[in-house]
Amino acid sequence: MTGALSHLRILDLSRVLAGPWAGQLLADMGAEVLKIEKPGEGDDTRAWGPPFLDADEGRGESAYYLSANRGKHSVTIDFTQPQGQALVRRLVAQCDVVLENFKVGGLAKYGLDYDSLKAIKPDLVYCSITGFGQDGPYAQRAGYDFLVQGMGGLMSLTGTPDGEPMKVGVALTDIFTGMYAGFAVLAALAHRDRTGEGQHIDLALLDVQVAVLANQATNYLVGGVIPKRLGNSHPNIVPYQAFATAEGHIILAIGNDAQFRRFCEVAGHPELGTDPLYATNADRVRHRAILVPVLVEIMTEHDADYWIAELEKAGVPCGPINSLDRVFADPQVKHRGMAVAMEHPQREDLRLVANPIHLSKTPVTYDRPPPLLGADTDDVLARLLGLDEGERAELRSSGVI
Repeated sequence: MTGALSHLRILDLSRVLAGPWAGQLLADMGAEVLKIEKPGEGDDTRAWGPPFLDADEGRGESAYYLSANRGKHSVTIDFTQPQGQALVRRLVAQCDVVLENFKVGGLAKYGLDYDSLKAIKPDLVYCSITGFGQDGPYAQRAGYDFLVQGMGGLMSLTGTPDGEPMKVGVALTDIFTGMYAGFAVLAALAHRDRTGEGQHIDLALLDVQVAVLANQATNYLVGGVIPKRLGNSHPNIVPYQAFATAEGHIILAIGNDAQFRRFCEVAGHPELGTDPLYATNADRVRHRAILVPVLVEIMTEHDADYWIAELEKAGVPCGPINSLDRVFADPQVKHRGMAVAMEHPQREDLRLVANPIHLSKTPVTYDRPPPLLGADTDDVLARLLGLDEGERAELRSSGVI
């Protein structure tokens, strides 16, 4: 079945996570994504392990690389050499989009910056991902997810009130930036299709991190109070946090007053649901310091399995805190197909995390595993540029490909 973006070709100069994540999203939707990598080295994340596919000898692709490069074609070109630059420019002429995440101005010396490439292809959509954007006092700084989680406020909101600030357990800023990049690319392509105009997309990790602070940022802008770390508690909803039970922890996620009253009935304390101190969510937020210790004691009266079973019967949102083995064994996760099997040259039964988007007419297809370094160089250069075997051999002998 043809993917929704099968009419598009993307030239991906990015590496590590934010750019490759955007490229993988576009590839999942059917776009042809040409991942340009340095011969002999490739994307930095190929070596970011363990784990590797060959667990015993530490060889093969890293799990990190595999997480963000499904569906792509790996083409090895050394564009620090003039011949390599020429090859990339010829490929750009046949592409709709360029993705890159070099430092500001880093590609200009190779003639691969937006201004140079739009002269070749005026309707090109060129997406630059940096730590801090193309302008401003920090523009020349290198940006990393961990650093930006701190600078962008996320770590000030994450962790227990009396503990140290904590980063999120995955590189969330990079991932969100990749998602915004994919969305921005599609918006720019929609504009191109209407007007014939290409454009430059300027995406910064810091901008994205500030943007996804969502209600917490608006709480500050509207209320003027700097939010504090609340551990697993919610700044605007109570009770909405993790609780210890007689055995294990559960998450209680009560979103309205009716749910709170039902919870109180199940807990054997219906009087809490009608108490003027707790009757509305605003009341519960104001009296959090009084209510939560009461709930902490109540939750220890039964184990996690009891609470989940009884609260689900009553329609009160709750759930377990699963380790990843339990996540992928969960019947709903299995039903939704969130782990997909793909054949890979280094492992026949490679399992990867699926794309969560379900399109009824153009579903995601999983027909290209994350490529080995340079696996598609000959095919792409022959198919798109018409280079014969002799020409490719000459380029290979000189280290250009």
